[in-house]
Amino acid sequence: MGKGKPSGIRAGRKLRNHRRNERWSSKPYNKAHSVDHMKANPMGGSTMSKGIVLEKIGLEAKQPNSAIRKGVRVQLIKNGKKIAAFVPNDGCLNFIDENDEVLIAGFGKRGKSKGDIPGCRFKVVKVAGVALLSLWTGKKEKPRS
Repeated sequence: MGKGKPSGIRAGRKLRNHRRNERWSSKPYNKAHSVDHMKANPMGGSTMSKGIVLEKIGLEAKQPNSAIRKGVRVQLIKNGKKIAAFVPNDGCLNFIDENDEVLIAGFGKRGKSKGDIPGCRFKVVKVAGVALLSLWTGKKEKPRS
């Protein structure tokens, strides 16, 4: 029967190495530090990413809600991956056209889909370099391309 952890005047290296190895069994640590989770994320570990709008789509809400949430299909510029992004606020889809450059951010649940929108993990923040919220409130206009 052992007595647990190594103790003694020269046990520091052993304790440090053991802790370093065992940290990987913790799921939050593994997710934050492994390369696999970075590759699986379309954004590649960044918080925001630019993309080109391919089409406007209607995302059907999960039960018990009955609605068609407005969204866009976006192709990211950095890696060419295609993702679905939610367009917040009432009528904001009118400010977005096909082939517009949009800025995409996470939806606020650490990579999980939010609310009653299935499979949608991202939202639109800017359109053509102008914040979607300022377009919606009428403070700014979308630049003519």
